[in-house]
Amino acid sequence: MPKDALKGRDFIAITDVSRRELEALFETADYMQKHVKGGTDALKGRILCTLFFEPSTRTRLSFETAMLRLGGGVTGFADPSASRTVTGESLADTVRMADSYGNAIVLRHRIEGAARLASQVAQVPIINAGDGTQHHPTQTLTDLYTIRKEFGTVDGTSIAILGDLKHTRSASSLCLGLTHFKDVSLFLVSPEQLRTKDEVKDLMKAARLNFVETDDVEKVIPQVDALYVTRVQKERITPEEYEKARGSYIITAKMLKRAKDKMIVMHHLPRIEEIPLEVDYTRHARYFEQAANGLPVRMSLLSHLVE
Repeated sequence: MPKDALKGRDFIAITDVSRRELEALFETADYMQKHVKGGTDALKGRILCTLFFEPSTRTRLSFETAMLRLGGGVTGFADPSASRTVTGESLADTVRMADSYGNAIVLRHRIEGAARLASQVAQVPIINAGDGTQHHPTQTLTDLYTIRKEFGTVDGTSIAILGDLKHTRSASSLCLGLTHFKDVSLFLVSPEQLRTKDEVKDLMKAARLNFVETDDVEKVIPQVDALYVTRVQKERITPEEYEKARGSYIITAKMLKRAKDKMIVMHHLPRIEEIPLEVDYTRHARYFEQAANGLPVRMSLLSHLVE
């Protein structure tokens, strides 16, 4: 696939790209690994606008660092209270303003569909840095890339996604991302009230992705190659719901003694109480490497999309 097949395109959902395009992004990420410290001038003179209407640490910083490492510049805001949205400016008008300043826009928003709306009014590529509870495609790129680095491929792997699967967009997005791959076995582990949304399950069924829903993490751990842990999304549920759900699953070093030798534990971060510090010192912990992989992955994505 020619590199320019993605040029100028939006990146709203992980299902917007093909398997072939995913592989091209991964191959470029492999190449970008050697530039994560020294940088390159691939996007010299280009400007990335970052519009973060929700808090972010890893996604925002990795995008900003990625653009700087590619030789470009960054403008935007990480706190919407510093923008004119507090005086009633619409999202569409904010996006139009950024569209005139930059060569691409990275947008995070609490409302599902915000990135798709932005893509309809902007001329430059819109990159979804997370909107609502379903889509977080650049996190999913990072997650899939991490699995690929560990096992050489995503095909044929067995993966468990654990925790708040109803409100965690990285969990829903990963489910959708796995539909690109063959012979994947997926376990969705959560309490009844936090199960994966029906629309996500319908898309997995349509793609013939095999998945099993369960609440028994102890039974699942010995079977999987990757255990993807999520936190309860306190900011997206009521205090009563949070207190009922918190602590539903805590992964301990003792539990991991029954895991495969090469099984990896992943997390979208930040973690709260679901992974104690003791797990950091096991051979299974990969969540900090996973976060680090976000830099070459986003360097790859920007180098493909930005004209």
